[in-house]
Amino acid sequence: MCGFTGFLSKDNSLGVQQRRKMGADMLQTIAHRGPDAGDIWQDPDAGCLLAHRRLSIIDLSAEGAQPMESASGRYIMAYNGEVYNFLELRRDCEAKGTVFRGRSDTEVMLATIEAYGLNQALQKFNGMFAFALWDRKERTLHLARDRMGKKPLYVGWAGKTLVFGSELKALRAHPDFSAALNKDALTLYMRHACVPAPHCIYENVWSLPAGHRLKIDLENLAPAQNLSADMEAYWDHTEAMSTARMRKDENLSDDQVIAEFEALLGTCVEERMISDVPLGAFLSGGIDSSAVTALMQSRASKPVKTYSVGFQEAGFDESVYAAKVAAHLGTDHHEIKLGGRDALDVIPLLSTIYDEPFADISAIPTYLVCKFARADVTVALSGDGGDEMLGGYNRHVMGPKLWRRMRTMPKFARGILGALIRTVPPAQWSRALKNLPQAGTRVHKIADILSKGSEREIYMSLLSTFDDPAALVKGGGEPQIPLTDPAKQTNGLSFAEKMMLWDSMCYLPDDILVKVDRASMAVSLEARAPLLDKRVYDYSWSLPERLKIRNGQGKWLLREVLARHVPRELFERPKQGFAMPVGDWLNGDLRDWAEVLLDESAMNADGILDAKTVQKLWSDHKAGRGNHAERLWTILMFQGWKEKWLG
Repeated sequence: MCGFTGFLSKDNSLGVQQRRKMGADMLQTIAHRGPDAGDIWQDPDAGCLLAHRRLSIIDLSAEGAQPMESASGRYIMAYNGEVYNFLELRRDCEAKGTVFRGRSDTEVMLATIEAYGLNQALQKFNGMFAFALWDRKERTLHLARDRMGKKPLYVGWAGKTLVFGSELKALRAHPDFSAALNKDALTLYMRHACVPAPHCIYENVWSLPAGHRLKIDLENLAPAQNLSADMEAYWDHTEAMSTARMRKDENLSDDQVIAEFEALLGTCVEERMISDVPLGAFLSGGIDSSAVTALMQSRASKPVKTYSVGFQEAGFDESVYAAKVAAHLGTDHHEIKLGGRDALDVIPLLSTIYDEPFADISAIPTYLVCKFARADVTVALSGDGGDEMLGGYNRHVMGPKLWRRMRTMPKFARGILGALIRTVPPAQWSRALKNLPQAGTRVHKIADILSKGSEREIYMSLLSTFDDPAALVKGGGEPQIPLTDPAKQTNGLSFAEKMMLWDSMCYLPDDILVKVDRASMAVSLEARAPLLDKRVYDYSWSLPERLKIRNGQGKWLLREVLARHVPRELFERPKQGFAMPVGDWLNGDLRDWAEVLLDESAMNADGILDAKTVQKLWSDHKAGRGNHAERLWTILMFQGWKEKWLG
């Protein structure tokens, strides 16, 4: 729920009304995150302003309004998200003598902070959140983000003023903000198709990483300082994984684990069904969303509203499977079939929705299903997180198999084999493989990794849009991110488990969760993900790999839970996801649009990307000498973003 922004400055010379006007301008840019109400709070004794837009979910009364003051008056909070164990925390605070005036989780969070201090409170909060907390006594600002990175938080400099907010467009609205391109972040984007935290596409701005906090002392505020150096982890993927693995029991029976996991996930689902506004679920027909929906329906007193979006193009539509699952579960199912034109109409909106260049093509159907659901509900549960926790991606299954076979071949022989595979265009591979969507692209991906010499190199190649993005971005380099941090140890993990951990550290928060948060909040819809609960993460890592990947299939445990509610024939099929025919679009309806954005003379004038490299990809794609849709889409999303935000 909601969105917030604000600023902190030593310069308190501006009048109250001037500061309020600045805050109001920043807040207006994120009104879509909270259409129900908005307010601004200022500290009269310091240059601190907090501004909040509200999407009312729990306690719709004025008692839940933000920015909210703690009972003692010491703390002021602007907060985005939901803390699902707030009822338990409320009872705990009441036992200590706290008297609550409303029913919101915001008030409970403030009471918990007052009772235990921020450090302990962060360990107690279980949910999705990002918040700004002003301590009037210590004159310090605290920023924090949830463990998995469900909710966003940016912080940076606008001249001598510290600015922060749920979306970058709010920071840009400060009159002193300078929109200077960060070429190192752009280089990371060209590899990952998103900008990984803590980096940001703008200079002097950072994304607070998942599970991190930042403390800023007003008296020691130093404009232009590197804020990422002061970001501190209060929770860490690798540490949590290591702790969970200490409890690993190889002797657990299948039936015991299935029952335990179903009960745990059911609890997480039930907690996310608490809402004072209409609630539904996304249902793609895949394993994750079907399992979440099944557990929802088993706990609901009436049919759950479910939503899916399908496309008329053959090979890019899973809505028929969603409809069958919905019919079996007895949900109140809503389905919309769209054509390619509907998807194309979303493209001009992407730069505004995402603020940074973002090239995950499934952002388009994600936005469309969110928009469709919002006509009826304000909250929707999703299946995000199952792949990363339980080995659901194809790479988790195929990567280790390929690596085992590769290690028996000389490296030069692998290189020759890879080159031979690439002589056959992806389209021909797809036809040879029974026209499976994206099959040709995947075959070429395998060809790319045949020359790699380690598990990490294979993983990076599988995830990389460009293997050498620094050669594409002029003057760019790749700074360290959590994924490449040598301190993040993976000792004792299998290759599949390493990939699951790496996915959780980078791909999940920086791609998947960015996609869902911006797409849902663009239409004022809250998305909740039970599989991203901390307890699910801990439990999953306490299990041996055989309970996640078995018989050449990932997500074995979740499949077994789902089989208790849905016949296997309704969900046992190859993983598809939200695929889009980008290659066909670029040679068809999008060709003129792409020609303008990829104009060689304009790119040379910009001096940002190597125009010759781009032109070679574009000409080869148009001539059918390979499907370069993924790389071209990544470049086009940057070019479109640059045109929108940098002029």
